[in-house]
Amino acid sequence: MASEEFTDAIALLKADHRTVEELFEKFESARSGSKQKIAQQICDELKIHTIIEEQIFYPALEGKIEQDLLNEAYIEHDAAKILVNDIAASSPDDEFYEAKVKTLSEEIEHHVKEEESGKDSMFAQARKAEVDLVALRDSMMARKQELMAQAKSGGLPPAELKAVHA
Repeated sequence: MASEEFTDAIALLKADHRTVEELFEKFESARSGSKQKIAQQICDELKIHTIIEEQIFYPALEGKIEQDLLNEAYIEHDAAKILVNDIAASSPDDEFYEAKVKTLSEEIEHHVKEEESGKDSMFAQARKAEVDLVALRDSMMARKQELMAQAKSGGLPPAELKAVHA
């Protein structure tokens, strides 16, 4: 199932990054009454994004880009998932709620920079590798649409850790 909106897998992932960045900005300026809804949107977006990266994108890059980059990405995902699960299970009344969302924002900003920026970034290496980024986009879009439907119908389960054992 092709998407005209995104030229390839990297374009899809970058669009996800921009969506989450906008949601973090929206959270920062929101009144307290709407913060929980925005935080839930952030959590759902990040759950879906990490699933499509970990199930489809990262495995396609195994052996084709620096393994250290992939390993760090999995660890960074797990660190974010711990906060995502904690934020999703709490409320703005909790003592550290806003600090958790802010820390998550900073972690995601760092992770995005490592994926997107520089000639040695994950995305730059993926472009040079022998990977069909259009086919990956199609697989990722199909999975993303399934997950979005699940989020709307009954919600997504807590994010599962892959590399960190809590």
